[in-house]
Amino acid sequence: MITPGTKIITQPDGYHLWTRTDGQGSINLLCLHGGPGGTHEVFENFAKRLAYYHVQVSYYDQLGSYFSEAPDWTDQANRDKYLNIAYYVDEVEAVRQALGLDNFYLLGQSWGGLLAQEYALKYGAHLKGLIISSMVDNIPEYIDHLNAIRAQQFSKRAVIYMQDVERRQAFHEPRYQKLIAELGNRHLHRATDPHPTHLVSTLATDIYHYFQGDNEFVMVGALKDWDIRERLQYLHVPTYLTVGENDTMPIVAVQRMAQTIPNATVHITPGAGHGQMLDNPLDYFKHLGEFLTE
Repeated sequence: MITPGTKIITQPDGYHLWTRTDGQGSINLLCLHGGPGGTHEVFENFAKRLAYYHVQVSYYDQLGSYFSEAPDWTDQANRDKYLNIAYYVDEVEAVRQALGLDNFYLLGQSWGGLLAQEYALKYGAHLKGLIISSMVDNIPEYIDHLNAIRAQQFSKRAVIYMQDVERRQAFHEPRYQKLIAELGNRHLHRATDPHPTHLVSTLATDIYHYFQGDNEFVMVGALKDWDIRERLQYLHVPTYLTVGENDTMPIVAVQRMAQTIPNATVHITPGAGHGQMLDNPLDYFKHLGEFLTE
């Protein structure tokens, strides 16, 4: 068991990563945040929510995010070295080693779920189980789903306007921002209850824009072609897939994943969007706790 509290990890290249461990228990859970360029904050109450199941929860801010150190992203050498999936997967392994975790559960939320899948394929020998939360195994299906939910929610005229904005990259137009907010309220965070809030944005926009694009509904960044569908069969650790009923991730893709992964189960969190743990925490943590203790 890890001593609870905050620990700063110094990477071999000298950069510092902020980590935190909460709770007591014989089950170790390491959580990977979304974004890319998001923060650890969605995990701050995980130990409390999972205390009944005797789970100790560790989480951290990835390089460039929130409390962790950021390289100078104007330096192309740094962008080439760090802004890639391989770096962030190896970073998970570095954190695991620094915290002394083994035979542990790994949970990835959204972008973190992408990293969790890649980690399990490369370093799966260290895992007791894998939780893929609101993430699929390829981006092309995700893009198709985003376009479908936008077409379903808005008029043809509104969709044409949004597509025109995106071609012009005029993302700050008020009408466009209003439409994006409406999509977010339905498919990202449906609950009105507390979400992490700040006086300024904590998103690492350099990282987010590089990998994703301007917003959650425009995928034009470096991740747009990511696809591990042919490799998914090689995930041999027990795997729990969870997706919101109104998620930005396509449920049909998650259900297919559960059929492809040799030892997998899937759960659809009712009434939830992409932020399942905030939208329907009672359901989310009940089923997560049951997976961790089965």
